[in-house]
Amino acid sequence: MSAAHNMAAGAGASNLPQFDRARRAALISGLLGLTTSIPGLMRDPHQFYRSYLLAFVFWIGIPVGCMALVMMHHLTGGRWGFLVRRALEAGTRTLWVMGIFFVPLLLGMSQVYAWAWPGATSNPVFEQKRFYLNEPFFAARAVAYFVIWIGLAWLLNRWTSEQDRTGEARVSKRLEGLSGPGLILWGLAVTFSSVDWIMSLEPTWFSTIYGMMIMVAEVLSALAFVVLVTRRLADREPLKQVASPQGFNDLGNLLLAFVMLWAYLSFSQFLIIWSGNLPEEITWYLSRARGSWAVLAIVLIIFHFAIPFLLLLSRDLKRRPGALSRVAGLLVALTLVDMFWLVVPAFESAGPRVHWTNLTLTIGIGGVWLWAFFKQLEARPLLPLHDPELVEILEHAEEH
Repeated sequence: MSAAHNMAAGAGASNLPQFDRARRAALISGLLGLTTSIPGLMRDPHQFYRSYLLAFVFWIGIPVGCMALVMMHHLTGGRWGFLVRRALEAGTRTLWVMGIFFVPLLLGMSQVYAWAWPGATSNPVFEQKRFYLNEPFFAARAVAYFVIWIGLAWLLNRWTSEQDRTGEARVSKRLEGLSGPGLILWGLAVTFSSVDWIMSLEPTWFSTIYGMMIMVAEVLSALAFVVLVTRRLADREPLKQVASPQGFNDLGNLLLAFVMLWAYLSFSQFLIIWSGNLPEEITWYLSRARGSWAVLAIVLIIFHFAIPFLLLLSRDLKRRPGALSRVAGLLVALTLVDMFWLVVPAFESAGPRVHWTNLTLTIGIGGVWLWAFFKQLEARPLLPLHDPELVEILEHAEEH
């Protein structure tokens, strides 16, 4: 047995990473954020649930995006995936937490969605869409989305655990076979959930590109997040064995690709709707392109596309983990701004107003989610065990 195979097979339970401080800090922050948000629920339930929705759609994007990246790696392979795979898998195993966090939205549905207000059927547009936009069907669809996501996560993680134990090559084929149809199911669930949870805030408006925009935003935020995490873990064994400059360069190339795809889809939607100039479509952009909302749109164009795009063109920057992680941090932060720009104008058309519950609930939900993430990350070794492609990569590195 080669030294590379020994290393890939030997990163077992004795090498499990520890994140005690990070878990503790995340949980304390999360509980404080949620606790301090309770007075907001008592004083202004409408604002509380609007802030809750914003925090929820931002944080659920990371574990959902992690799932897509895991399946992409099982389909395509490559060194980049072994750098981040354990972080991605840990992210998918937190979806049950986000399922629990969705329950308050079901309870406060009428505080957020105009189609759920008492007397909404008097609006002829709402009445036409009543077969789809009604509370029981909305809740049933949400359950279906979480069943799909959690079911896929369970299978992916169960089979990678089996590979860790047995090292059987057929497990890799099974993971690859699941990932193709799994990505289709994942895409359908993300598309319909984005329509339900975000687009239906303004039920008279629609866009056929919207679901794809949310998909790309979620994958981009997940990739940027795991780059940040991997930067902190790159000096630890056994991840250190694959944390080469070329590996980070590959991650930087992926970030660049998704930044470009996000910009392409966002501009395509704008161009199609603006050139069509139909009253039922253009109003969505009019409320987001006036006054302070227009300033925020320009901030997104500059900091969520232009600056990351220019920086990620540099091969030297992508090969330096510290510099790449700073770009990744910017992208995570700007994804939250992007979600703010998508969600809040449905309630605040006059201009952006950051309510204190926006901050406390984002910290609250995020803190609890990060606690669950670090708990899952320390449950398994930082590298997959017995993966035949990983052994091949390490043997190739030994030869050179």
